[in-house]
Amino acid sequence: MIKEHDIVVLTEDVADAGLEAGDVGTVVHVHKGGGYEVEIMTLAGETVAVVTLRPAQVRSIQPRDVAHVRELAATGS
Repeated sequence: MIKEHDIVVLTEDVADAGLEAGDVGTVVHVHKGGGYEVEIMTLAGETVAVVTLRPAQVRSIQPRDVAHVRELAATGS
């Protein structure tokens, strides 16, 4: 069962937020009807997005998960 403050992994891309399956975030709110508000941050602590996700779009971290870094696409000036 996923709870607030749990670390979760995206199971699918969230293209409109620039997120990819495998990105890691923190649950900041659990909706009573199902679903989660998840904050995705850079390793430097900058919030990238706060997104509302369905339960099927996230999973709990697993003991054998390995972190992997990717650089975000540059934003327009």
